[in-house]
Amino acid sequence: MFNNHHYSHTFCVALFFLLLSLIPRSSSLRFIGLTYSAPTATPSPPPPETISAALSTLKVNSLRLEDPDPTVIRTFLYTNVSLFLTVPNYLVPTMASNRSSTLRWLYTHVVPFYPRARITTISVGNAFLDSYPQSASALLPAITNLHLSLRDLGIRKITVSTSFSFVTAISTPFPPSSAQFQEPPGINLIGPLLQFLRDTNSSFLINVYPYNLYRLKSEIPLGIALFQEHPFNFRDDLVTGVRYRNLFDMMIDAVVSAMAVAGYESIPIVVTETGWPSSSTAANEVEANLGYAEIYLKGLVKHLRSGIGTPLLKDGVKEVYVYEMFDKKEGTTPSSRSWGVLYANGTTKYRIDFSSSKSNYLLEGSWINVALRVFLSFLVLVLWI
Repeated sequence: MFNNHHYSHTFCVALFFLLLSLIPRSSSLRFIGLTYSAPTATPSPPPPETISAALSTLKVNSLRLEDPDPTVIRTFLYTNVSLFLTVPNYLVPTMASNRSSTLRWLYTHVVPFYPRARITTISVGNAFLDSYPQSASALLPAITNLHLSLRDLGIRKITVSTSFSFVTAISTPFPPSSAQFQEPPGINLIGPLLQFLRDTNSSFLINVYPYNLYRLKSEIPLGIALFQEHPFNFRDDLVTGVRYRNLFDMMIDAVVSAMAVAGYESIPIVVTETGWPSSSTAANEVEANLGYAEIYLKGLVKHLRSGIGTPLLKDGVKEVYVYEMFDKKEGTTPSSRSWGVLYANGTTKYRIDFSSSKSNYLLEGSWINVALRVFLSFLVLVLWI
């Protein structure tokens, strides 16, 4: 016959596991990365060790390299940093017409390092259609040539794609349910590209800047662009009945809708660039300031860590790369913006933890964690006795 002590013991064990399940735990998710592009306003770029140290300081283990330097790639041999490489736009037409140029690029930037360096993705161009609209017909052949060249080299785990600018790729961004892709004039590109991405298990790459869309659309409230949580900070898509509380989700769901219209809604999405400028030389860009930039980045990281995704993409985007690591002047007069997470000299600009961890349970905060463990231990001791 069971005695009261047995019942107390059973209850004690059950209570232990119940309370243990409420203690916040973290899991590592690789979805926040940074972009590094060599500065143009200084005589020489920072040494590769500085880039590595900056990643460590910011607790980031994914790096996107624009016009990648082989010496930088070499720095990340035998590390846990994953690398996303970008083929410069000016090389795309040559790669489209000449497979040997594609192989030369791979023999310089991939073959000497892979797989000792964790190269995961190559983007053939970045917002190529914005810079070279007259060469739009070269984009898909260049992507195909690079993919086939990797296969010829026996490399099958590096995916190949190309990135688009949201404001030029997506028509009618709001409501998201009405969004469609904008084709380059006279060229059937999007459909064949999406078919290639699906056939090769690759991702659709998109540059998502709520700042840029906010400036283009005066009706967008600043708070929605900055992830600010206020009772009336929302916009409704009357077609789907979905309520949006931040512009980032609206833009992602516009891409999801456009892919669904094209018949390719299952392709993963990677945000290759996002951010908020901390300064601008243009007098009318008052929203480009340090305070708003920090609010946006903190809101972005919090949103990604929540694991909630977007209303139309429950699992969320596959990866997000913040633009960019170091400050440098962008563009030309009259507007020049600073996008860096760090100042040009490498010093910290914001107090943000970019590490890709999220709380999986209801309670957050280390003090709650400790207090709950102490209470649990005390309760178990009392019940056991």
